[in-house]
Amino acid sequence: MFKTYKNIAKQVKHLKGKNFAKPTSLINTLQKENKKADIIFVDEAHLLLTKPDTYNNFHGNNHLEELLKLAKVVVIIYDQDQVLKLKSLWGAAILEELKKLSTLHEEYQLTNQFRMQANDDVINWINEFKRKKLMPLPKDKNYEFKVFESMKDMHDEIKAKNTKHGLSRVVSTFDYIHKKDGGTYYVKESNGEYQLPWNTTSTKYTWAEKAETVHEAGSIYTIQGFDLNYVGVVLGPSVQYDAAKDEIIIDTSKYMDKGAYTGMDGIKNVNEAKEKIVLNSINILMKRGIKGLYIYSSDEALRNKLLEYQEVGE
Repeated sequence: MFKTYKNIAKQVKHLKGKNFAKPTSLINTLQKENKKADIIFVDEAHLLLTKPDTYNNFHGNNHLEELLKLAKVVVIIYDQDQVLKLKSLWGAAILEELKKLSTLHEEYQLTNQFRMQANDDVINWINEFKRKKLMPLPKDKNYEFKVFESMKDMHDEIKAKNTKHGLSRVVSTFDYIHKKDGGTYYVKESNGEYQLPWNTTSTKYTWAEKAETVHEAGSIYTIQGFDLNYVGVVLGPSVQYDAAKDEIIIDTSKYMDKGAYTGMDGIKNVNEAKEKIVLNSINILMKRGIKGLYIYSSDEALRNKLLEYQEVGE
């Protein structure tokens, strides 16, 4: 999104690329120059750090705490269900303490979402999935919600939708090895018969805006905050279904984004926190599509249950 904002700024009269910054670099610059901003507007504030990160040159205790010291007004857009790393794990108590640093604060609840052209039943289905409860598939004549038996079939449908509507992509939970070493790594179908390369990175364009990325699988980090017309979500091996309990099971050991698990100090229930990170990523991936959501599950039990619900619905 940072790249997207900077690109938009070039086309808007009263915006400049230099008006946008990442939190750590902004904090360090303002502190070094002994300056204070009038207004700091923080989008995706749930990604702000709640712990020091010396590797990335942040030496404070909390991004928001430092930002509050460096501006007359701070506006944050925050959703606790989109936190993706333990070192960014926000709780109500932390926010309440930080509010005390300000002489005046106001809070607004944003109750509507404007991306998905879906009814409440679809949104609620995703929200229940995030709570590890699997519900019958909802119906919506204006929003295409479909489960696939194979990743290839889902990818074929995404390519067809991309040809017709544009901005249609496959994304995946971070359950497959993905290194930034120049090599090619793959998101694989459970039987190994079909695979898609993980997203490549570009310094200039947002991943989904590159035409060739319709042949890749995007990660949570390439798609958060971005709108797609149709999204195909691969639920990897960490997302399972227990038929006896009739509930979703999250195997946090199969989630390959190990960076998401750094910063465990001070967390009482580490496994519960890890589980929340994985469920949040699923929530984000499933809510990318304006016109439709497709799902392929690598876990056979979950895939069969989803297909069963779909067949009953039909």
